[in-house]
Amino acid sequence: MNLAALARARAEAGRPVSVALIGAGKFGSMFLAQVPHIAGLSVTHIADLNPDRARAACRAVGWSAERIAATTFLEDGLEVARTPAEVVIEATGAPEAGLNHARAALDAGKHVVMVNVEADVLAGPVLAAQARAAGLVYSMAYGDQPALVAEMVDWARATGFEVAAAGKGTKFLPLYHSVTPDGVWPHYGLTAEQAAEAGMNPQMFNSFLDGTKSAIEMSAIANACGLDVPEDGLAFPPCGVDDLAQVLRPRSLGGQLERDGMVEVVSSLERDGRPVFRDLRWGVFVVLKAQNDYAAGCFRQYGLPTDSTGQYASMYKPFHLIGMELSVSVLSAALRGEATGQSRAWRGDAVAVAKRDLKAGEMLDGEGGYTVWGRACPASVSAAKALLPIGLAHRVRMRCARRKGEILGMTDVELTESHTGVRLRREMLAASLGAG
Repeated sequence: MNLAALARARAEAGRPVSVALIGAGKFGSMFLAQVPHIAGLSVTHIADLNPDRARAACRAVGWSAERIAATTFLEDGLEVARTPAEVVIEATGAPEAGLNHARAALDAGKHVVMVNVEADVLAGPVLAAQARAAGLVYSMAYGDQPALVAEMVDWARATGFEVAAAGKGTKFLPLYHSVTPDGVWPHYGLTAEQAAEAGMNPQMFNSFLDGTKSAIEMSAIANACGLDVPEDGLAFPPCGVDDLAQVLRPRSLGGQLERDGMVEVVSSLERDGRPVFRDLRWGVFVVLKAQNDYAAGCFRQYGLPTDSTGQYASMYKPFHLIGMELSVSVLSAALRGEATGQSRAWRGDAVAVAKRDLKAGEMLDGEGGYTVWGRACPASVSAAKALLPIGLAHRVRMRCARRKGEILGMTDVELTESHTGVRLRREMLAASLGAG
């Protein structure tokens, strides 16, 4: 609870926490908007494929001409990862680039805040192990749902409760799995022209819609919190905040989970498209299980929404501010040596599923595209079957044909074995199968 005070002390000592940012998109821009207002925090370097665009982003979020002039803008993320900054933020969203930037930063003795959940789910446990061995912090990004859920899970366990379920809300219908970038904007209430004027990327926004981003984020939460991913993938049950404990409990008690200790995403839409009452579209949650009748009684006495037995109760946060909260991770890493969530074990994976019939020789276009969507999957199943992670399903060619709805395997595509993502995933597979 004293991050601001610790940061202010660094400011007064003339040693602000120095930060290098890689990727000045929406998430990065939201972080940059807050930087001038945080004593003891300084962004010294920014990398972007278009440095002029990064400068324009800084102007758009209110940076002064003097602050912009004092900042180094570069195109090469690897160069920025090796700067003298204490903390490197990886916010590109590209798995291969993200892994390379993170490894370079760790090799150079920098703490890493990984906004790039796509990279984290692909090989986060390896990066986290590298950081721990070097006495560095590898952290999830506070403000994004995985870190916020990890915080709630940690709170629940630190107060003695069992975690029955944890996750987030989103807008979802089963038909969304087949949506492509061509059809994404009506689901957001926008025209293609309005989206273009706002600089919105249809493939990125489609990944939020078609279930891929949810699969990635829930897998990250499972890996950070020691929770399990549903065997059949996320169910996206329609559920409002008042019913979380009733819906997200084991099926043996009338709920929709396989057992306690699961991740799940609740939908803000009923299956017929009607809005859910008091939905949690923008928020995160944890469902607690009372350890005894006394604790269950306290749930009721203090107003927590419970299930019909009174043994399960929920806590939730209705909103998140994404990049505007990111400084919590940066300051926590630099000033406390702590991560705001971190991959600790490989328990969940996001694997590629064919959106349509695919032919041999076709090129996959990855997350949010026309060819595949990402499905949450237990890591044990992914490893045993060598399934294709969604993070490796971009710009790779199909070796064989697959039907719509089939989960793809790593042998179904032509992978470049020298790529960091492929090498680290092979390393994770070998470790998993060896342990099994």
